[in-house]
Amino acid sequence: MSTCTLCELPVEDPITDENTDSKFCCRGCLEVARLVDNGEDVDLSIAAVRDRVEAGDSQPDVPEDAETAYLSIDGMHCQTCEGFIELLAEEEEGVHEARASYATEMAQVVYDPDRIDRNTIAAALSRLGYQAHGPDEENDSLRSRVEFGKYRAVLAALLMMPVLILYVLFIYPVYLGIYPESFLYGSTVEAMVFGPLAVWSTLIVIGLGYPIFRGAYVSLKVGRPNMDVLIAIAVLAAYLYSMATYLTGGRDPYFDVAVMVLAIVTIGNHLESQVKRAALGNRADLTDSRVDEARRLDNGSEATETIEIAECEPGDQLLVKPGERIPVDGQIVDGTAAIDEALVTGESLPQRKSVGDSVLGGSILTDSAIVVEVGPDATSTMDRLVELLWNVKSSATGVQRIVNRFAVLFVPLVLGLAALTAAGWFALGNDLNTAILVGVSVLVVSCPCSLGIATPLALAAATRDATDNRMLVLNETVLERIDDSSIVVFDKTGTLTTGEMKLADVVGDTPDEVLAMAAAVERRSSHPIAAAIDDAAPPTTRSVSSFERSDRTVSALVDDTRVIVGHPDSFTDDEWTISADIEAAVTDAYESGTHPTAVAWEGVVHGIVTVRDTPRENWDRVVSDLADGGREIVVLTGDDERMTETFANHPAIDHVFAGVRPESKEAIVQGLRERGTTTMIGDGTNDAPALASADLGIAVSSGTELAIEAADAVVLDDRLGAVPELFGLASDTRSRIKQNLLWAAGYNAIALPLAIVGVITPLIAAVMMAISSLIVVFNSKRRLLPANGDQVAATASREGNDQLGSPAHSE
Repeated sequence: MSTCTLCELPVEDPITDENTDSKFCCRGCLEVARLVDNGEDVDLSIAAVRDRVEAGDSQPDVPEDAETAYLSIDGMHCQTCEGFIELLAEEEEGVHEARASYATEMAQVVYDPDRIDRNTIAAALSRLGYQAHGPDEENDSLRSRVEFGKYRAVLAALLMMPVLILYVLFIYPVYLGIYPESFLYGSTVEAMVFGPLAVWSTLIVIGLGYPIFRGAYVSLKVGRPNMDVLIAIAVLAAYLYSMATYLTGGRDPYFDVAVMVLAIVTIGNHLESQVKRAALGNRADLTDSRVDEARRLDNGSEATETIEIAECEPGDQLLVKPGERIPVDGQIVDGTAAIDEALVTGESLPQRKSVGDSVLGGSILTDSAIVVEVGPDATSTMDRLVELLWNVKSSATGVQRIVNRFAVLFVPLVLGLAALTAAGWFALGNDLNTAILVGVSVLVVSCPCSLGIATPLALAAATRDATDNRMLVLNETVLERIDDSSIVVFDKTGTLTTGEMKLADVVGDTPDEVLAMAAAVERRSSHPIAAAIDDAAPPTTRSVSSFERSDRTVSALVDDTRVIVGHPDSFTDDEWTISADIEAAVTDAYESGTHPTAVAWEGVVHGIVTVRDTPRENWDRVVSDLADGGREIVVLTGDDERMTETFANHPAIDHVFAGVRPESKEAIVQGLRERGTTTMIGDGTNDAPALASADLGIAVSSGTELAIEAADAVVLDDRLGAVPELFGLASDTRSRIKQNLLWAAGYNAIALPLAIVGVITPLIAAVMMAISSLIVVFNSKRRLLPANGDQVAATASREGNDQLGSPAHSE
């Protein structure tokens, strides 16, 4: 038996390339090899593909029985908090790994449940002002944090006022020459002003400064000095100098600088937190949907025991009552109920399901109770969604990793620059007071706050926009990589077409018998064509046994007669008798754009059954929109090339590869990757391997398990028009990141030299720093897509959509 040169699959009747004598399993593999090779020695084997994937996808070694806890973390206020939280968690015995996210204010902890539990982990992380708790406390915690942040900002403004009043009434007029120095210094006014000023400023520095000082300590503890170090040093320098001046009887204390910097930073952090929270959106609807416990039936009896989700094993039977969420994916074994899967699949209406139907963990039971048998993986689709969405919002992308490395180097550089600036001013003959103030100005104005939030907030807001429009971005680099795509590959059936096959015609000497025989066999298959034939045929009592699959056919014993159903080309050899009328009907079917399926038994092709798949209404606009960006558009289909004229003749489509076997799609996509960055768009069923092997995979799906696991992004509403929206969102997001970074870098490039030459005072520097951060925050907050805008109602989910297509048919 020969082996396909491209995909290495065995094939009985290969297609030979007359130019190279290479053998291929289908016309699609042959054409892709010709397209990619161009005389070059390119390794397109699956083994080479897997080597490339494994080389770039190493994962930490975590035991299979480990559990994952998601904890909300109160008190995170910058990215260096991530490293400290991770450090605290990993110090605990039984914790395998930990990842914290400032963007989502959450921590993901992988641990050994036999050695440590979630409560112990939460207690270990609740130190130095941090408070860890489960997602079920999210709403109350969020509300309390918002209120506390608001009160803290108001308190900062109120505490700042007495200091400013004293300076405005007594000290600034002396600086400006309005009052003589004798009015303040050496008089009773001096004691009345500077005593309360020192006490009040001390209270403010301790109270408002605690989060800043804690942040500085944390960043130094993890070896990633951040902006808090700069602010803390600037505040302490101004405060300690002023206190020393006051205690030694000197003049010109600068308590106002320390107080104003703290007050402005506190107010700015509150405003930033408010806008950031709006940009991230509310994740409570996902985290609250996770189920921690299940009600397991005891040996099939009505007695139940409450167990942790981690204790569920494949085959366990769980009782779910009305109003509860289904704990894990599984199958109904008792009862009938309407199930709301909106949060998981996007399906707007509850679906009536009964014994034998699959159910998704996280969906809601709306009426009567059911018994669910735990699936083979004992996992929940909702948990996978939570984990994937957490990953995209928490992971550092390519741009952000560069920014983070720059920030770590930037802080020591600024500290050194501030020290050199102060020393330089003093060496040039200026007094110590002036030199210190110029150094403080450099510290404050250089804080890389806006630089640190430029990328994560823009990506978080874009993820919010995508989620609001029923597009799940499941890979943290999607919004950075998608715009680089030079090749966009569409699967045809279920993607460019509706995938909902309908019976078109039955041709044969006895059409009713041909349809009945075909339906009897196809009831054992899961392909959309099989479903269409089964739906169109009347109920039957025929005996069906010994179901088998082969290359492009399926067969079974129907009333002890072997009936074979499949592609007409499978019946062209001398073993089969085909009448001229049947051959003409096959030709007519191809020319009319329908799928012909031959039905044969006892050595004779008795007829054909044709089904029709309708193109989606807006498919041509979608491919045109994507092609307008200079991208190469490719269509993969298992159909005969005679049925692809509608797509081949479209001016925006560059290549249509027909006759592609489902198992060959992965290798074909990998072949196209040799030509450029490739995005694969499929329906998430038999396209899963191709979606996973592409540089970027987008599943236009109803949220099937395969789509979620294989794709980088999933369009939940089965809406093809969302694909160009996702490309546009990615392009706009990259532009916004560039805007933020340009502003952050430009601000430092302008403000830093002004501070070095003494134009900017510490007070003005604090105001400029806060304004710079808020500009980045508000720019990131703006919506790139309208919430729930331009959506089409979700189509009904197709039965059998979570299974691989049968090889009996082309798709």
